[in-house]
Amino acid sequence: MKFDSILSEINGFGKFQIMLIFMLTISRITLPCHFLLNNFMAAVPAHHCNITALDDGGVFRNLTADQKLAVGIPAEQDGTPSSCRMFSKPQYQHLSGSNSSEDAFTVQCQNGWVYDNSTFKSTLVTEWDLVCSRKGMNKATVTVFFIGVMVGAPIFGFLSDRFGRRPLLMVSYLSSLAFAVFSTLSTSYIMFIIMRFFVGFSLAGISIIAHVLNIEWVGIKHRTFAGVIISLDWTVGNWILVGIAYYVNEWRMLVLAVTSPLILAIITWRWLPESARWLLANGKADAAHHYIMKCAEMNNRAKCMVTITPTALLGSAQPETVNKKYTVIDLFKTPNIRKIAVCSGIVWYGVAFTYYGISLNITGFGLSPYLTQIVFASIEMPMKIGVYVCLDKVGRRPGEVGAMLLTGLCLFISMFISQGYFSLFFNLNAFLGFWSTCPSSLDQISKLIPSDKWLIRTVVGVLGKALSEASFTIMSLYTSELYPTVVRQNGLGYTSCLARLGVSVSPLIMLLEDVWHLLPAVIYCAVAVGSGLVASLLPETLNTRLTEFIEDVEKPRVQSTRRKETQ
Repeated sequence: MKFDSILSEINGFGKFQIMLIFMLTISRITLPCHFLLNNFMAAVPAHHCNITALDDGGVFRNLTADQKLAVGIPAEQDGTPSSCRMFSKPQYQHLSGSNSSEDAFTVQCQNGWVYDNSTFKSTLVTEWDLVCSRKGMNKATVTVFFIGVMVGAPIFGFLSDRFGRRPLLMVSYLSSLAFAVFSTLSTSYIMFIIMRFFVGFSLAGISIIAHVLNIEWVGIKHRTFAGVIISLDWTVGNWILVGIAYYVNEWRMLVLAVTSPLILAIITWRWLPESARWLLANGKADAAHHYIMKCAEMNNRAKCMVTITPTALLGSAQPETVNKKYTVIDLFKTPNIRKIAVCSGIVWYGVAFTYYGISLNITGFGLSPYLTQIVFASIEMPMKIGVYVCLDKVGRRPGEVGAMLLTGLCLFISMFISQGYFSLFFNLNAFLGFWSTCPSSLDQISKLIPSDKWLIRTVVGVLGKALSEASFTIMSLYTSELYPTVVRQNGLGYTSCLARLGVSVSPLIMLLEDVWHLLPAVIYCAVAVGSGLVASLLPETLNTRLTEFIEDVEKPRVQSTRRKETQ
């Protein structure tokens, strides 16, 4: 008897599974808090050069704060004080409205910066002056964190396939909590990014193990519903992050606050079950029978287990594969599993690259970071409900392909909203002679472009964020269904590694706007469309049994309709 058949008999989504989801949610809500923490922890407040060195002991000392800025800081084109330049000497003629001077030479900030602390009391930027020529170091904090996740994912995946889901989950809990606390004690930038690397490394275990442990205890009939419900903890974590960040505006305390749920997760770990699928796949029939009995008793289906013994459970596994040790290399040995590994890796790279490209750019929409983040988080809820409704009708593969292509479309539209692009478009057409042939049409189009486009930019950005979140949700469920039990954690570790590679690169892409302001959007759009097309090469898993061994993947997937399961 296959494990999925046993699971359907004892209720594949009862009190036992609900308890498991809630216990794992405690730890999983810390993931978005840390993954998106840089939106607040590394926020860049308004700043300008410290001009106290211009104090000549005379007139300058008696000026008001605004007057000191006028004579000490050059203005940008929009009239705001420059963030990175200052005058070498006070320009007192600016007080009378004159902006011309033979001595108006500007230099880089000589004595640090003055920051606006009205929103954030302290951030990484204010702590270590990560602005101007050092702004790349601020972006690097995100990259280093996700490199840690990238390295940790395959390692935790391998170890949890070798030693079990439950013990490695505790290792991940303890190490995540410890390194997060150590990061708040950092006395230098270098020490901080080293600690953040290990925080990311440790959180990778929670990310992949908790999701797989949930899915492996859910029956075919409820797998889509469970996958969407599990993904809601990301939305809840997003809301929690905004609430905490709003009231805790000092970065060290913020890190401690968003990590604190792990203390409760460590306490509840003792009640977490091991994956019965993993136990059976590794020949541990007695332990598997123990947890299956607990599941049956909690779901009021104990009578169904009367005739099922540990020996009968062990008979459901393939004798030649029991106790065999698997590694990531096994993902590439046979044709079908190799195709799944290559394609899913590419898709995950694109999904994560695009999702975090949007999520980590919350200051680009003309709203406060808190409002933008709460809007981004809130739009995920209706989108995930829509994913649940659609997945059982259209399937995993069409859903993923559609979500990624529509995300690319939103990114493409966002480029047309950019004022710089419209200027480029009109100038290019004028150069080609097109302007002279249809000036009235282009005039009409240009009138449709509002001068203040932050609202449209935000709407398109939120829609793109919702679609990228849909692709993330679908792919999380899809991937756990694609890989067999014996290498499922290896597979998720491998794909998570590639996903975090995409996330590591994603924030650095924004630095390319200095080359061409639309270049980041072009890259994000191309990656979204490309990964969506690659997703079309993956096999469909709707209403199919979870495969247990690699040999099962090399055979046609067995369809299991809901009617059959409920009989």
